Amino acid sequence: MNLVVAIKQVPDTEAMIRLSPDRRDIDRDGLSMILNPYDEFAVEEALRLREAHGGSVWVVTVGPADAADVLRTAIAMGADDAFHIVTEQALDALTTARLLAEPIRAHGFDLILTGREAIDDGYALVAPMLAEMLNVPVITLVSSLRVEGGWLTAERDVEGGRETLRCPLPAVVSAQKGLNEPRYPSLKGKMMAKKREIPMIVPDGLSSKVEVEQLAYPPARSGTKILGEGVRAVPELLRVMRDELKIL
Repeated sequence: MNLVVAIKQVPDTEAMIRLSPDRRDIDRDGLSMILNPYDEFAVEEALRLREAHGGSVWVVTVGPADAADVLRTAIAMGADDAFHIVTEQALDALTTARLLAEPIRAHGFDLILTGREAIDDGYALVAPMLAEMLNVPVITLVSSLRVEGGWLTAERDVEGGRETLRCPLPAVVSAQKGLNEPRYPSLKGKMMAKKREIPMIVPDGLSSKVEVEQLAYPPARSGTKILGEGVRAVPELLRVMRDELKIL
């Protein structure tokens, strides 16, 4: 199988996020970056499909120069090759999908995998947009999948149950948590990935259809008030609900 995985570099979930002076982006100076956690499931599933059916795993990303680090992470996990579309500009989902579509089409594919969403923006739009541009079916939020006889069967969780969907290959899927347990890169894999030359292009004339007007920090959480223990706290709880919260 010719397997392609579109991945993204995102801020470390443990990092303290600061906004840029113009409040239109995050301040990336000194910020620790990682492979998008949902994309780890996509990479792992591609590796498992290669192990089961043969073929190759090709990872691709759109992002700044240091986004090559997440491509090396995927290579260390076991991906065969990588491709980097370099841009320092913040892009919307549509522009990102367009940048991905051309090299993926040229490379060829049986199945494209992405994470369900990037944890930094949460748009969850690149997978369906990419499928539309490549004129192939898409199944999102996949928590189980199998490939047999040129067809993909996938399951995903829905409210109150599970949904089973089937489509012909080639196709696009977005991976949900629970699809698998991503492997850790081996030391040997990390050393090999560090030395790997990664092909890249720098596209010209980029412009996003959607621009960020302003970002804002979430409101500070209100303090917690301890009213007492057990039934002795009930009178004070009622007073707070009546006089302070105005809900009685």
